[in-house]
Amino acid sequence: MSNRPLAAAGRTVPLLRAGLIAGIVIAALAYPLAAVTGLGAKATAHATEHKTRLLAKALPAETSYLYAPDGKTMLTMFYEEYRQYTKLSDMSPNIQQAIVAAEDSRFYQHKGVDPKGVVRAFVANAHASGVSQGASTLTMQYVRMALRDSATTPKEVQEATQQTSLRKIKEMRLALDLEKELSKEEIIERYLNSAYFGHRAYGIYAASEIFFSKTPKDLTPVEAATLAGLVKSPSQYDPASSDQKEATARRNYVLDRMSQLGYLSPDAATSAKAEPIRLKLTNPPNDCAAVPEKFNSWGFICDYLKNWWSAQPAFGQNRLERMDKLRRGGYRIVLSIDPKIQEAAEKNLGAGTGSPFANGIVLSEPGTGRVKAMAVNRTYSLDLSENPPSSNPEAGPKVKANYPNTVAPLLGGGDLPGYQAGSTFKMFPMLAALNEGMPLSTSFNAPHRYQSAIYDGWAPTNASGAMTGMQTMWSGFGKSVNTYFVWLEERVGADKAVHLAEQLGLRWRTDVDREQASPSKVKKWGAFTLGVSDATPLEMANAYAAVAADGRYCEAMPVQGIFNRDGTPATYTTASGISREVAKPRCRQVVTADAAR
Repeated sequence: MSNRPLAAAGRTVPLLRAGLIAGIVIAALAYPLAAVTGLGAKATAHATEHKTRLLAKALPAETSYLYAPDGKTMLTMFYEEYRQYTKLSDMSPNIQQAIVAAEDSRFYQHKGVDPKGVVRAFVANAHASGVSQGASTLTMQYVRMALRDSATTPKEVQEATQQTSLRKIKEMRLALDLEKELSKEEIIERYLNSAYFGHRAYGIYAASEIFFSKTPKDLTPVEAATLAGLVKSPSQYDPASSDQKEATARRNYVLDRMSQLGYLSPDAATSAKAEPIRLKLTNPPNDCAAVPEKFNSWGFICDYLKNWWSAQPAFGQNRLERMDKLRRGGYRIVLSIDPKIQEAAEKNLGAGTGSPFANGIVLSEPGTGRVKAMAVNRTYSLDLSENPPSSNPEAGPKVKANYPNTVAPLLGGGDLPGYQAGSTFKMFPMLAALNEGMPLSTSFNAPHRYQSAIYDGWAPTNASGAMTGMQTMWSGFGKSVNTYFVWLEERVGADKAVHLAEQLGLRWRTDVDREQASPSKVKKWGAFTLGVSDATPLEMANAYAAVAADGRYCEAMPVQGIFNRDGTPATYTTASGISREVAKPRCRQVVTADAAR
């Protein structure tokens, strides 16, 4: 016997075996309980059913948008994956047809897994002694993307994407079940909103905007075929590269397939293939550094918004989860800043951006805590290359000063300690005294120097000898008489003044301040009334706003509205189980109305 028939038989047997295996796999997937029995089978079926329902409800990560108070002027976006979910009705039929032609021509005939495709892939791979052809339908691809996007651990990401037969079989099973939950139209809509097209474009809305500066509804057959061709390999078929040869070949393949499936006439396909790929590239803004130049000062407000967001339990258990929600949650965020007040604040700063002295203005709305202006004589920019060296001798020669460019939260809302606020702190012992029932007429013959018996002999002085004499709360506050207020703080208790400041929003950011405010030392913190503690302009504006609101303190808030991707207001649940809007003012009575007045 010659070797030729044996060689032929050697090729044929594996091919037949591959087809047989493919048939068995499909049968086992379609009828899983025929292949396995017992409690394990039931548990597996229940787990698969649960996963299928989760996938049916799952939505991909979506870009969050930041707007000016008019709710229309977009300032910037926040995203890791640039994506805006788009309904199928808002997509051109061209892209729907192109993606079917490119990725799964039998999409409307199979039920999640294409038996012919599986057999074809098994045969091709057996013949090639490796993976030369896949068998993934659009549904299977969507399952893989949904599993990846909904993963919460690195292990889940790996399980969703690893190249193993077990993963493929699970994927097939889920695809079969998912097609019982979702219609073909729902699946292709989700697929087109999940797929990656390169250049940080996730989903067809982002791809249409980034490559052609248009919406998915306006895509032509040529543009749709170009984008559909990218899904297979975004880098290999990138039309924005210097050589469009492979991108054009892939596009033409998709156009040919569209013609073969009856989506395009042969003449239309031929005409389309003759066109060059014409791009109109767009680079979508991302994060605060991308705020438009005419709104440059709003970059500081944007940065404050991020710091505020990272502290809100409504968006996660920790800072990392909350920022992930911002970049993936698809929120519509409307700032509280009043453009006219902001403009007036900027005009009244005094020194220019080149001044080493940081002049700032913060305006907080009494009764709501909403920040209406936040202006500082600095340019919001990450580029510090032209800034002079820092004047801090401990900073080192390579450290730059924070002017004219900076992104440091100089006005508050970030991690910087703040500034000594001086005599503005006299409000706290005064309010504490009034809240305790002491009248404004409370008098003391204030000397130029006052030696405290309570504060271990500490002996502060007044700014001027002319302040010496009988003072009341009226005159002592009006003239800012140090010795009167040290005496008043002794009478009401430094601990009560400090506690009131905490109730009005002050936080101790330095080790020294935290130590002085500690239970063991707070009663001896006499210098507190003279403003030796670090505070931010934002904190002080908000504390004084509480006095203007009849003693009702409201947490500082940079927003007037936060909306979920479905348009409903973002909410959180209070400790008492009540659902409240995140952007709704959070206020509480801290001092009596009479004391505040």
